[in-house]
Amino acid sequence: MALSFKKELEKYKDIDEDEILNKLSEDELKQLENALEELDPENALLPVGLRQKDQTAKRATGPFDRERLLAFLEKQAMECKDREDCVPFTGEKKGKTFVPRHKPVEIRREEKVTLDKELEEALAGATDTELCDLAAVLGVQNVLSGTQSYGGTGSSNAVSSVIKGEKAKPIVDEPPNPTNVEECLQRIKANDPGLTDINVNNIKNIPIPTLKDFAKALESNTHVKSLTLAATRSNDPVAIALAEMLRKNKTLKHLNVESNFITGTGIQALTEALRDNETLTEIKIDNQRQQLGTTVEMEIAKMLEENTTITKFGYHFTQQGPRARAAAAITKNSDLVRRKRLEAEHH
Repeated sequence: MALSFKKELEKYKDIDEDEILNKLSEDELKQLENALEELDPENALLPVGLRQKDQTAKRATGPFDRERLLAFLEKQAMECKDREDCVPFTGEKKGKTFVPRHKPVEIRREEKVTLDKELEEALAGATDTELCDLAAVLGVQNVLSGTQSYGGTGSSNAVSSVIKGEKAKPIVDEPPNPTNVEECLQRIKANDPGLTDINVNNIKNIPIPTLKDFAKALESNTHVKSLTLAATRSNDPVAIALAEMLRKNKTLKHLNVESNFITGTGIQALTEALRDNETLTEIKIDNQRQQLGTTVEMEIAKMLEENTTITKFGYHFTQQGPRARAAAAITKNSDLVRRKRLEAEHH
């Protein structure tokens, strides 16, 4: 059936459509246009204005005029009559008025206990130990904390730990870091042999240029073995300066930059520098202001696989893949360090 239809169309293959359209008159062209619109009114290939016949009898109103449109709508609203209600509104309320139920409030009255005059005098003059024994006999026990128990002198069957309250002990704030930043920086620049550990944790007013000076001075220092910059508001420029320091320093073994504002860019700079570093054994980079992301974690895991000296790495991986690779790398490095130590002991 399809082949026969295709053969019938072959005779129209060589027809020149433009020649036929040029021979049509204006009325015939309009008639053809109307026929095409009726045959295919939803042709998506045609422009929107040509998809259906223009049936508007009004003349064009020109460009958009907001004030004129509002005036026309207001006039139409005024001329349009309101629909009459089937039932006229009278304002009468039908049915019962809802009245919420008020439950009576129960007021508990404490019973007033009246003791004999002799018993009140005895209790008023009793000591703490005697009161504890009496409370133990009555079954009053373990009311507050076990640190304030008082041993009684009653019979062995009575409970010997009746509790007495104590005041809450205030928690003393952690003292501020006493490190003198400027003095410490000058000692690093002077390569002081007595300065081996640098701890400026929780000092939040250190300027960023000063932190970068720390890293610059450590490039040529040969005595400092530990540098901790936790919670010092360090950012990516500081991390990049530390990365340059790690490429040149040959004595630093511990580095801590936890709880700072370092992003993935700064961590990647440190990672690249640690690929060739052979002295650092511990580094902590956890608890930054934003997560590092999967790409950075994969780079960290790859670095740990290439590095042979890092045995402690302080970071909580969010992805399982990098976490497993980093754990295997740390185990491998620890085993290498153990073997080197055993070989040194045998020799």
